[in-house]
Amino acid sequence: MVFSKKSFLFSIVAFIAFLPSVTLANSPEATSENKESVAKESQDPKAEIREQIDEVKNHHVLDAHSFNFFGDKETGKEYGFPLPIILWDVDGLHVFSSSKFDDGKAVAEDKGNYYVLHHEKIYKTDASGTLTGEGEHPTNAKPLDFSITKGVFSMLVIALLMFLLFRSLGNSYSKNGGVAAGAGRFFEPIVLFVRDEIAIPNIGEKHYKKYMSHLLTVFFFIWFLNVVGMTPFGINVTGNISVTFGLAVLTFIITTFTAKKDYWMHIFWMPGVPVPMKFILAPIELIGAIIKPFSLMIRLYANMFAGHLVIMSLIGMMFVFKSWIGSPLTFGLSFIISLIEILVTLLQAYIFTMLTALYFGAAVEEHHHDEAH
Repeated sequence: MVFSKKSFLFSIVAFIAFLPSVTLANSPEATSENKESVAKESQDPKAEIREQIDEVKNHHVLDAHSFNFFGDKETGKEYGFPLPIILWDVDGLHVFSSSKFDDGKAVAEDKGNYYVLHHEKIYKTDASGTLTGEGEHPTNAKPLDFSITKGVFSMLVIALLMFLLFRSLGNSYSKNGGVAAGAGRFFEPIVLFVRDEIAIPNIGEKHYKKYMSHLLTVFFFIWFLNVVGMTPFGINVTGNISVTFGLAVLTFIITTFTAKKDYWMHIFWMPGVPVPMKFILAPIELIGAIIKPFSLMIRLYANMFAGHLVIMSLIGMMFVFKSWIGSPLTFGLSFIISLIEILVTLLQAYIFTMLTALYFGAAVEEHHHDEAH
């Protein structure tokens, strides 16, 4: 019953998100033929629906400089809240609210400089918002963007939630003689599972403790973000390759700086291998050691990004196939995929943590080599 309500809520809010009308791009450089084709497409109801579907999919899977929930088709207004824009330009730091961009429809002015938001990228411009170049890639100068985007805001909220949650769990142990209380009773078995089924078997009894804080943080961070990503508020943090890249870099750094000499010996001077082969295999082993953690990046990113796109596409098809057969069929498919995706949110957190523990285990594994080698 819980899953049914979640899927139903997801579909209802997605329906609301389809309400904003989408304005077709019509640049001054467009030819008359292009303008005519755009006008013809705009007269086709299905073409307009497809554009609205693309708009909603982009809203859900891509990052943004403001946190918008849905829009009003009649007024063209977006409902949500602004986020801080933090830019470093040639003349120094610029901090202002994203509301100055008016959802990309206005030019923002700060300290005499003008900025425009184009496809969620910030460019320098003039008071009229002129963009040079063709297509979707203007040649205007871009300041360094350190803004708190929707994805960053979501990560900060999840980080704060985790801090409060597990601080409470830790305090309950000290107050109740090592017995969890409250929400800790639900999370304690999961913590023990990470320790007993992931950390100890893959790292070993001797070394697992120094990696537990990282493994638990990664597991719950990914899991919570995946669950939040199932909501229709356009939060897709783990489907952002920059985030998964950061997690992969952390795994690589910890593996590299905690590895024992045996780990490096098996990479650069593997025992039991003829000397000429060692020179051939060493570069291959080194490349493999670098690539393995970054396979985590691709696996998590691809699975979560594709899952969101599939669900949003199936929901969008309900509005394309306006029939008593097509709409219920696509709704049923989206409901089934939503159930699968809920399981995937936990599965991806488990897989990422498991492989991270495997890499840590390989780094601290102790080998006993024959002196003859």
